[in-house]
Amino acid sequence: MDRRTTIKWVLAASASMPLLEYCDEVLAAPSTKTTPAVAKPYGTDPNLLRVYKPGDLWPLTFTADQRATAAVLCDLIIPADARSPSASSVGVVDFIDEWVSAPYEPQRADRAVVVDGLQWLDQESSRRFSKPFRQLGVSQQRQVCDDICYLPKAKPQFKQAAVFFARYRDLTAGGFYTTPQGRKDLEYIGNVPMPSFNGPPPEVLKKVGLL
Repeated sequence: MDRRTTIKWVLAASASMPLLEYCDEVLAAPSTKTTPAVAKPYGTDPNLLRVYKPGDLWPLTFTADQRATAAVLCDLIIPADARSPSASSVGVVDFIDEWVSAPYEPQRADRAVVVDGLQWLDQESSRRFSKPFRQLGVSQQRQVCDDICYLPKAKPQFKQAAVFFARYRDLTAGGFYTTPQGRKDLEYIGNVPMPSFNGPPPEVLKKVGLL
């Protein structure tokens, strides 16, 4: 599956209200497997002139094994191709780790879903193939993901894992397509400095009735 197909699926899934309601129910469920961040929020006035590094604002969540699993899953969702690099190679794992470590309610909910989901991947992979997810071959990893990659068609025993996959896919896409490499892959031309600006093109002015 190419990146553009992935984006179309994400947009289609986001339009499904029953799916969102189901996700909300699962996200609201308490988890006993995650530790809340101990840091305080940075408030409404962060130092915007400082360059922050991962972990500067609050303790990060992922262990080394979780980071390795997270990287593998990121690259299954957005692999490298002739147009752009893989998700993990442009820092998406750092983004997700920072996101789920933030001490805010939405991020705390995501932390429970993501950490429990990564644990589920290893448990399911060990059950099927006697290895953790990150040590499987690509074909075996895809077999596991095929059962959870589309929530509306997931079997009952995979529903909660499918909620995790949907959220993780959204975080991966959000992290990747806000990088310079991701914007280039989308052929997004905004935020590009111009030596001069001569005003809107005549065809645009004519279309809005100003010419």
